[in-house]
Amino acid sequence: MTTDRIWSYPPQVGRVEGQDLTGFTVVAADGTIGHVDREADPFGMRHLVVDTGVWVFGRSVLVPVGVVAGIDTDDRKVEVACSRGEIKAAPRFRIDSETMDPDYLTRVGEYYHSLPPRTTATA
Repeated sequence: MTTDRIWSYPPQVGRVEGQDLTGFTVVAADGTIGHVDREADPFGMRHLVVDTGVWVFGRSVLVPVGVVAGIDTDDRKVEVACSRGEIKAAPRFRIDSETMDPDYLTRVGEYYHSLPPRTTATA
């Protein structure tokens, strides 16, 4: 099985092409992790860069869009189907140029692809 699906929004999340998620709150299965700083799609590897604020000592994390479990446009919220601990344990995102590094993105995709599947997140 390939990790290709990890880089595409699941069809059931209601993502509208061209929708800007910048500023949306990101909620994991066990609580809020931060807000969407930006979305990128280099090499067809679409992902969100999430500013975690003080939660992970002010660092950002990279989250492939394939783990998005839902988008609530009215509440400006993106739910992801993984836990805060799983996100924190992902390959560390250090500098913006990593979003253009296919090797780094591949490691991130493999990590998230290996997580146990979840269908929904809860606020």
